[in-house]
Amino acid sequence: MTKPWCALAASILGFALFGTACGDGVDGPDNSQNPAGLGPAAVDLGSTTDPAAAGDYVVLAKTGITNVTGSVITGGDLGVSPAAASFITGFALIADATNVFSRSVSVTSPGRIYASNYATPTPANLTTAVLAMQTAYTDAAGRANPDFLNLGSGDLGGKTLVPGLYKWGTGVTIPTDVTISGGANDVWIFQVSNDVDLSSAKMVILSGGAQAKNIFWQVAGRVTIHANAHFEGIIFAKTGITLQTGASLHGRALAQSLVAIDNNAITAP
Repeated sequence: MTKPWCALAASILGFALFGTACGDGVDGPDNSQNPAGLGPAAVDLGSTTDPAAAGDYVVLAKTGITNVTGSVITGGDLGVSPAAASFITGFALIADATNVFSRSVSVTSPGRIYASNYATPTPANLTTAVLAMQTAYTDAAGRANPDFLNLGSGDLGGKTLVPGLYKWGTGVTIPTDVTISGGANDVWIFQVSNDVDLSSAKMVILSGGAQAKNIFWQVAGRVTIHANAHFEGIIFAKTGITLQTGASLHGRALAQSLVAIDNNAITAP
């Protein structure tokens, strides 16, 4: 049986979504469904206030975080591990007297900056948070029975995306605005086998009450948000995340490598 949001998608997109476009509605053990709305179950990031949880961080990376100038990170912490604080550049770090954390004008209070070479308990907390980030990536990547397979051959420009599990065996490009449409409790998981590229000055738009905290981008390659573009959702990237000059993100940038930013606004969902 076709899943209910597939029928909704068909009415919005104007064509039937079966076979390679829409799953058959049989839920596997690794694709549990959302108990509170449409789409799959959300990916668990843990507490948003515990530095040992991936959900605490607006930006979390393993190899480094670079800031060219002017960025503002709001609504949570920034962390890097196993790399040391020297791999957090462009933030003018101000060490706390305890050496457990640092602060920066680029990370809005009460947000803190953590690195693997800071004082106890920070190293252990970061190790746990990074492992949780990797577990969340694996969870998102392992969801089976997608509702939409290779939608638009990876070109999402102009499309409206309803709740569901999406999978691409290629990269994803967003050359014009894309809309994510659904209710406040609905969930989207996007599985991308290569890169995600949002063109300059283009937007990921939310409608119908959709919330960035319920949108998960699992990307095996690199995510690039080009200059003055706007992105929504929680990004799990294997190969890095880059926000070019003036781009903005409402979500989280969680990378198993480097996060590079430049005069960006990054706000927790």
